[in-house]
Amino acid sequence: MTTCLIPHHGRSLPAPPSVTVWQARDVGDLSDRSIPVVGDGVRLSGRRLRSVPVWLVPATGTLLATLVGLDTAQPWRDELATWSAATRGFAGLIRLAGTIDAAAGPYYLLMHAWLSAAGDSVTALRLPSALAMAAAAGLTAVLGQRLWDTRVGTFAGLLFAVLPGTSRYGQEARPYALASALAVLSTLLLVDALRRPARRRWLGYAAATTALGLTHLVALTLLASHAVAVLTATRAVRAGGRGDGSGDGGQRQPPPPGRVLRLWFAALVPVTAAVVPLALIARGQRARQLDWVDAARPGDLAALAGGVAQSTVVGGVLLGLAALGAAQAGRRGLLPVSCVLAPVLLLFLAGLVVPLWVPRYLVFVVPFGCLLAGAALASARLPAALAVVALTGLLGLPDQAALRRTHEWPRSATVDYRAVAEIVASDRQPGDAVVYSPRGSWLFLDLGLRYHLGGRTPQDTLLVEGQEGRGDLWAAECDRPAECLAGVDRVWLVLAGRRSDPLAAVPGAKGDALRDRFAVARVWPRPGITLALLTRLG
Repeated sequence: MTTCLIPHHGRSLPAPPSVTVWQARDVGDLSDRSIPVVGDGVRLSGRRLRSVPVWLVPATGTLLATLVGLDTAQPWRDELATWSAATRGFAGLIRLAGTIDAAAGPYYLLMHAWLSAAGDSVTALRLPSALAMAAAAGLTAVLGQRLWDTRVGTFAGLLFAVLPGTSRYGQEARPYALASALAVLSTLLLVDALRRPARRRWLGYAAATTALGLTHLVALTLLASHAVAVLTATRAVRAGGRGDGSGDGGQRQPPPPGRVLRLWFAALVPVTAAVVPLALIARGQRARQLDWVDAARPGDLAALAGGVAQSTVVGGVLLGLAALGAAQAGRRGLLPVSCVLAPVLLLFLAGLVVPLWVPRYLVFVVPFGCLLAGAALASARLPAALAVVALTGLLGLPDQAALRRTHEWPRSATVDYRAVAEIVASDRQPGDAVVYSPRGSWLFLDLGLRYHLGGRTPQDTLLVEGQEGRGDLWAAECDRPAECLAGVDRVWLVLAGRRSDPLAAVPGAKGDALRDRFAVARVWPRPGITLALLTRLG
């Protein structure tokens, strides 16, 4: 049995029997390593900053990075979907989950509660993600401290803080930042449960993993790497033997391997109970929800690092450092390596069969890549390691600036809802109507205009049933547009893309009704969107 060591003024003293605990071996080489306790400060070189917990600097740095320009980029289409869902009533959320977006339903419910208290400004929409990403950075540092030491944890957290992808998804009203924090928390709690088995630790692990699955179904691919950790721990116990308890001073014996497995499976019961019904509903919605996703291709794996880091150069640096750290760590790096590879490979293989491969779905693996990179940096001298972190941040500055201009990807595909809304607000007259084309696209033209204009939005004269009533993200329009437009003298026509002839770009009966009764008075082309003011003929 391994004796826990308690840091004391630069040296280690054996813990008394009452606090001696069993430590699982070889789960990322957890053996013979003291478990950091609360107040164990940062030590980067020879001097320990006892008053600074290892999570504080990375979490603070990440929070500052995500708060800078938090509301500069306007909400993009995915965030507009979040706003539309989260501002509905509870019944409306249930209908939405039953028709198209069950996978995000728990996140929308959380955002509904938050927006009810904080309002729906851009800052309010994104602040939960900024806080979650800061938590992810701090938890990454703590996990690095658990698996290696404070130095590795600190470098991992700092590297995570300077990544453009951290700011990008920390400034987005979507569940990826929260999933990243919960993924690290779940893994950290598993490590603690394997090191110091106790019912409350397994309960904590079960709660965190359930929350992870409810936040982001794809993130449960992380359970494959958790299984590797549990099996490795049980194998190490078998190899080390339990002993007969003689001569151990009454100290606690490691639990039998079978009990560790049973505890882990028991912890997965609430996860299964909560997530399986959600997954079954989401599976039935996949064809509609992911109809824009292509099948995975081998080249997608090569582009993944740049995608999740939101910078090809920075992604390459992170990948190189992580590979070096994995090579240096050996068995100690087994857990973070599997936390990166298992989700990536499982989603890629699934994406070859069904359309599931979306790089941002894997943002939650980035902290584990940073852990491996932190292990590589910790092997270098302090000035050199800090220089690499700083250089990584500098290389990402162009992308940091770009993501604060637009959240669209590619960034050349900006849709400027805000500019169109400002034009309408400045020249709107009583009795004006607004028409959207196309109405049923993923660009959510109507949501974009309504978000920025609120009660000042012109009358949606073709609307017969809104998104909430349909339990959908799209509204239904009247099938006799000529009759619905009767009595309207001015129409604001909002079109997707650049259109030199706005009326000609509207198809079907809606286009015929507009062309027969209206003429174009003025056109405002804006990035990704065209606004035209139509006036009645004669």
